[in-house]
Amino acid sequence: MTFANKSLPELLSFLDGLAEPRIVMDVDYRIVAANQAYAREFGQGRPVIGRHCYEVSHRFTVPCDQAGESCPLRKSQESGQMQRVLHLHHTPRGEEHVDVETTPVRNQQGEVSYFVETLRVVKQASSRPAAEGLVGRSAAFKHMLSLVMRVAPTDAAVLLLGETGTGKELVARLTHEAGRRSDGPFVVVDCSGLTETLFESELFGYEKGAFTGATHRKIGLVESASGGTLFLDEVGDIPLPLQVKLLRLLETGTYRRVGGIETLRSDFRLLTATHRDIHGMVEAETFRRDLYHRIGTFPIHIPSLAQRREDVSLLADSLLKRVVGSRQLRLSNAAIATLEARAYPGNIRELRNLIERATILADGDEIAPTHLVTGLAQTPDGEVILDAPAATKSAFVVNEPIDLTELEMRYLRWVDERFSGDRTALAGKIGVGKRTLYRKLGALRGVREGVGTE
Repeated sequence: MTFANKSLPELLSFLDGLAEPRIVMDVDYRIVAANQAYAREFGQGRPVIGRHCYEVSHRFTVPCDQAGESCPLRKSQESGQMQRVLHLHHTPRGEEHVDVETTPVRNQQGEVSYFVETLRVVKQASSRPAAEGLVGRSAAFKHMLSLVMRVAPTDAAVLLLGETGTGKELVARLTHEAGRRSDGPFVVVDCSGLTETLFESELFGYEKGAFTGATHRKIGLVESASGGTLFLDEVGDIPLPLQVKLLRLLETGTYRRVGGIETLRSDFRLLTATHRDIHGMVEAETFRRDLYHRIGTFPIHIPSLAQRREDVSLLADSLLKRVVGSRQLRLSNAAIATLEARAYPGNIRELRNLIERATILADGDEIAPTHLVTGLAQTPDGEVILDAPAATKSAFVVNEPIDLTELEMRYLRWVDERFSGDRTALAGKIGVGKRTLYRKLGALRGVREGVGTE
């Protein structure tokens, strides 16, 4: 869209006819015009004309680039081109994630005289505690969200990479809802554990009589996703023989139901996700390189909870809203401090489990640190005991005789989950060399990921 060669009144008249909120700024960051959509969504009942954009949106006293934020106006001044960033803006509803697009406006002499800023609220993510959807305000979260909002309006294949429990399905759903196919279905396929027969019949469907028990025609998930989005979760778990079938679907855009002869065309947007090191799998030839390039047009890393630690209290409040129902329950300051001090190898899923367990253990209207236990254990006498609070050292309990190798593995898992930081000191505490500790922890993680030796 071009705004060139328009006087300010003409520009405002033009912008008033547009549905998205827009403001016009001069080179000194001062708002000189705002359309009606902006007044409705961001005006807050106060005049904005004559005020600086950074004052209105951020409550800053200096431009964003001088306050540690990325400033699209400054970038646009330097490049002479449209610039786009994701910001946290003050709105009548509180702070919200806003996708900001700044476009320079040139006069008849070719000089930049104004900037038009377009603002789009990201309705699928919240910077405040919320009962559903994605929440976060850390730098890692905002970077991830900005990539999602860039790719969502396209039909590019997106590959979501991240540890288990980081919320990859929620990110996939956001990508769908912010895209042009949001009115269509969002179909999830869990690829882990699918056999070859199940893979074909689930994805492609089957005709009546295709095999024993096929008493009627079944529509496959590919067909169910027509006009919408097909999300293949844990795509790294698909065995090599099945990868060929998926690649054929993506390359030709066609498929046949099991037992059928009619060639059907696919019409879906593809999103995939995996917690595995798919780059390493490609190099090890356990994942097809051609399929990787088909699904990985736009890879997005989903940050772990360790990479967005400042979001822990926000996530805890949000998860409490989701599990507590109508009950009035809050987290004490000490409980929040306990949660923030903890390591989360299980990421958000582990945090949710802690919160849900605490709601069961708390009798009053406040969750205390003593309610944030890591699990239940049993003594050799059969007595059920509570493990220690999440931020403290907890007991290592074995309630039955087990193989010594398994005992060591359980102990290493316990050590790895509860103690982070200086591995040299940890090696000394458990009486092994540092290299031995790294080797054993590496083998443990290999078993976790399903790539360890038998």
